[in-house]
Amino acid sequence: MEFKSDIQIAQETEAFHINEIAKTAGVDERFLELYGNYKAKVDYNILHEKADTPDGKLILVTAISPTPAGEGKTTTTVGLADGLKKINKNVMVALREPSLGPVFGVKGGAAGGGYAQVVPMEDINLHFTGDMHAIGAANNLLAALLDNHIQQGNQLNIDARKITWKRCVDMNDRQLRFVVDGLGGKPNGSPREDGFDITVASEIMAILCMAKDIEDLKERVKKIIVGYTFDDKPVTAGDLKAQGAIAALLKDALKPNLVQTLEHNPAFIHGGPFANIAHGCNSIMATRMALKLADYVVTEAGFGADLGAEKFLDIKCRAANIKPSAVVIVATVRALKHHGGVAKADLNNENLEALEKGLPNLLQHVENITKVFKLPAVVAINAFPTDTAEELALVEKKCRELGVKVALSEVWAKGGEGGKALAEEVVKLCEQPNDFSHCYSLDMSIEEKLHAIATKIYRAEGVAFTPNAKKQMTQLEELGFGNIPICVAKTQYSFSDDPKLLGAPKGFILTVRNLKVSAGAGFIVALTGDIMTMPGLPKVPAAEKIDVDNSGKISGLF
Repeated sequence: MEFKSDIQIAQETEAFHINEIAKTAGVDERFLELYGNYKAKVDYNILHEKADTPDGKLILVTAISPTPAGEGKTTTTVGLADGLKKINKNVMVALREPSLGPVFGVKGGAAGGGYAQVVPMEDINLHFTGDMHAIGAANNLLAALLDNHIQQGNQLNIDARKITWKRCVDMNDRQLRFVVDGLGGKPNGSPREDGFDITVASEIMAILCMAKDIEDLKERVKKIIVGYTFDDKPVTAGDLKAQGAIAALLKDALKPNLVQTLEHNPAFIHGGPFANIAHGCNSIMATRMALKLADYVVTEAGFGADLGAEKFLDIKCRAANIKPSAVVIVATVRALKHHGGVAKADLNNENLEALEKGLPNLLQHVENITKVFKLPAVVAINAFPTDTAEELALVEKKCRELGVKVALSEVWAKGGEGGKALAEEVVKLCEQPNDFSHCYSLDMSIEEKLHAIATKIYRAEGVAFTPNAKKQMTQLEELGFGNIPICVAKTQYSFSDDPKLLGAPKGFILTVRNLKVSAGAGFIVALTGDIMTMPGLPKVPAAEKIDVDNSGKISGLF
């Protein structure tokens, strides 16, 4: 059988006009804003019209800790939705938008894979509807207003050494992590140390994803802390009168983007915060809209369940007042063998001993979902041709001991048909009542919340704070930010803050080196290990394989 790349499969599939997809989703054309023939934005005012419509069932797809072998979380999410449609369910998908950084860096495209993709995959992976550019422009407008205020007399008494707001660009570019700007004399600004984050790490991105409407967005923007005065008083975007202009830049970006799966089922793709440095979920707006339009909504949270799912459940669910009816935890036999110590080159060989060593990673994620968050779960094994019956039986046996079923997912090769077995299990779980709980209560101190996440979810022995982080923690609690959720910035490759500790490590201490409040987004970011908010490109960037021909056909995009 001829091997076809993801982009070849996507380009060979004839997409329906987006008007047809909107009809399937129940979106009246009054609320539809076309961006060509295959993508559109949906006006958030549709939520007012459907305010009395009951919500559908929410299904969260998460995964084991990522490995170079790949897990296929987005592929499973899309294929599960197509599988639910195959068993005659009214379903929608809600996903994040890819960032250009990973597209040209390590990961390549992020629109699913094989026969479980969302299209147009080239548009989705590149400029799409311009949301990322709008977020970057809004972020950098605030930076420009801040520096201009200092240049024009600094009435707010801002200490340039205590500015916390960075500029951003949607590209992996380590060269911009630390810069000095404002050089060239008085007409060109005040010299100061500065830096760039990747756009998806901007608080503007988090605010877009947490906002319930345009007024909520403006109120959140007003609360952004951009720095501190000489006497340590916080300075906000509201002090700079930035909220109106920023909202104007974001008014269209706030509207969810409607596209389709390869099997012509409707999908929202909106917002793209990374889960290792931000909260890792698509927008509340898109999720709420999907819940009003469909009986089943399949969404995903970034990276492993210790990151994306924990933040989805502890941050997003609180803010949106929603809860999942079921959770799918994606794993592959190959990835579990990697967690058991097998090199990538040897993952195709049967190795029950390594699989058994790697299984604790999956089992810890399962326990976290079922025992900490008290949600019903199913493990989806993303099938590879090299998986053996003995390996699959071992995974099923270990999961059954935890009272969790395992379903084989063959969506990469078979699309929705390969997701029917998983869909049937998910529907059963959705009918079960659940006692959804959070990992921590909001009235805990910052230290207590971090201790709860570290010990309950990561299974660390405790948390250590650098002197700088201790000082920041005291300051944030004195400023009244002690009662909001925590967003941990941590490596995605391990439960710990050390990416080399695979499997389910024990006996480690989580070290917090920096604490920063995202007051507009409504959470505190805790940076651990050596995690960066501006990634770099790898030795051989994916960009080297991407090309376009005279007809405009793109190749190499995964």
